[in-house]
Amino acid sequence: MGGMSNRLATETSPYLLQHKDNPVEWYPWGEEALRRARDEEKPIFLSVGYAACHWCHVMEHESFEDDAVAALLNEHFVAIKVDREERPDIDAVYMEAVQLMTGQGGWPMSVFLTPDGVPFFGGTYFPPEERYGMPSFARLLLAITDAWQNRRDEVLGQGKQLLDHLGSLGLAPGSDLPGHAELAGALEALEASFDPAWGGFGAAPKFPQPATLDLLLTLADRAGSDQDRSRALGMVERTLDAMAAGGMFDQLAGGFARYSVDRMWLVPHFEKMLYDNAQLIRTYARAHARINNARYREVVERTVGWLLSEMRDPDGGFYSSLDADSEGEEGRFYLWSIEEIRAVAGADADIAIAHWGFTEEGNFEGRSIPVFAAEPEDAAATERARHALLQARATRVRPATDTKVLTAWNALTVSGLAEAGVALDRPEWVAVAATTMEHLLATMRIDGRLMRSFARRSDDAPEIRHRAFCEDYALVLEASLALLDATGDARWLAEARWAADEALRLFLDEGGGSFFTTGSDAEELITRSKDLIDNALPAANSVLALELQKLALLTGYGRYQDEAEKILRLLGPALSRSPAAFGHLLAAVDFLVNDPVEIVIVGRREDAQDLLDAARAARRPAVIFAVEPDAASPDIPLLQGKEPIDGKATAYVCRRGVCRNPVTSSDDLRVELAVV
Repeated sequence: MGGMSNRLATETSPYLLQHKDNPVEWYPWGEEALRRARDEEKPIFLSVGYAACHWCHVMEHESFEDDAVAALLNEHFVAIKVDREERPDIDAVYMEAVQLMTGQGGWPMSVFLTPDGVPFFGGTYFPPEERYGMPSFARLLLAITDAWQNRRDEVLGQGKQLLDHLGSLGLAPGSDLPGHAELAGALEALEASFDPAWGGFGAAPKFPQPATLDLLLTLADRAGSDQDRSRALGMVERTLDAMAAGGMFDQLAGGFARYSVDRMWLVPHFEKMLYDNAQLIRTYARAHARINNARYREVVERTVGWLLSEMRDPDGGFYSSLDADSEGEEGRFYLWSIEEIRAVAGADADIAIAHWGFTEEGNFEGRSIPVFAAEPEDAAATERARHALLQARATRVRPATDTKVLTAWNALTVSGLAEAGVALDRPEWVAVAATTMEHLLATMRIDGRLMRSFARRSDDAPEIRHRAFCEDYALVLEASLALLDATGDARWLAEARWAADEALRLFLDEGGGSFFTTGSDAEELITRSKDLIDNALPAANSVLALELQKLALLTGYGRYQDEAEKILRLLGPALSRSPAAFGHLLAAVDFLVNDPVEIVIVGRREDAQDLLDAARAARRPAVIFAVEPDAASPDIPLLQGKEPIDGKATAYVCRRGVCRNPVTSSDDLRVELAVV
């Protein structure tokens, strides 16, 4: 390359820009690269990753910065780099292929394609020398080249066979909607995989799984016996306590790492992702409202503080992630020696050492990750030490920040801030949520079409790229309804309806009872995938299954309910077999079967607070619409005819639009909610 940048230099994704000076002649995904592969009859090497991915960095340093490896790639392949966070559609299609070929997946994802984009071989990380039972990456390139040149018919046949299986999920709608049996089965299945010693589910590595914890909180509220309630809450508390105490949680600045490499939540994989923290502030806030644990409040407050101080884009959105590495070492930014603690904390060092568990030998490679080892002996001294350590940490080389702003992840953050703001009585968080959503819709909605990614070029000029996917619309719908609940502002109902209607127009599988990942106006890939399983983010179809039900209650529009039920009917059989893979979808099942109601509260916000508190404390499936008297709109059927009685804030409890007698006291509202 002669020191020149490759074609990634014109991109805005921080992940792609990390590779712009590689000797590999990288292309971004697009027609230029695909046309070259077809014209030159070369296979495509597709590498997919993301900015905070540790092993992506490792493979870059070991292979993509190596001149000999680059020469092989440049001579025999068309090399394409994709940021999976910008293009989840490409990632989903080829990840399914890798999982079919190898039985597992992950990032970096390394896939070899025909010039037409059909995958024929793939994997994840490949080392520079043979180890871990894997060939060296250079040897693999030579083997693929030989197969392409000398056994092309065999390669094409293998690709054709794989293509025939892509997208064939084998799903057939169940005859019945999932219901109470599936919810009961989920509790049993989760308990079977629960780690009673350290919380969480399964063996190491352990992931936070906020959707699963949210489901358990819901199951506790619906439990028919004290034993079932205790089982569900016990799993939640053990997990949340252990995560908040370990190195998974940044004890100094707040915010959670992506996952723990051990079962104790001690050693994290140090990257911090926006979507994890957006969901965890909501989960801890929900748990605090249910359990009233002061530590949960502290965790939420510190995590929101971190989001606002370190992850806020100056224009109004939130950045995507913080890297795990700094100065070429994973976790270096977060680790301490006992000598550093004594030098930095001074007279407060012993308090800090006892509270955060610092030791001479350390708990990670000779140094210490701060943990919650003991209650603070002196709150003032602990806060002085925290401040001193954070000041010292700020002088270190920071992990890189992925500064792109993604619509879906920002919408998820809006939902978390809005709900946590209500639950913890922090109206300033609700205000941040509203201004973030206003910015998001003003910036990312262009000519009526939502877009996926916002970033800044090297000259600081903003650039918006890629049509939004189903998850973007689904999470904008969720965020709009969260803001409606938090503010009572009817404009958020209008935005929710817009997002839902556009999702129906662009993504609905008319014959399949669910929603595609890509819009009808999107680039055509080798298959049109669907986001169905709840992973680190809730699946788009799970979000729609829940939020469309809520919207149906608010608007009286039956189609929303019909499409939500089609998703549940389609996924019901799979949900029964593997409930742990459908935590968020099971929340939609709960909403369906546990008699949701509509609660309309009309009155000045300050006068209506007791009614609002009573409605929320009932913990039953409901949509709550609190609105100022002069904000009622004839365009919203749920609000028609509902006025304050005798000038007092008034609550109307309804089901499917049929309302009971209005009440003006919180005690009377509790009675109504108990009998409706």
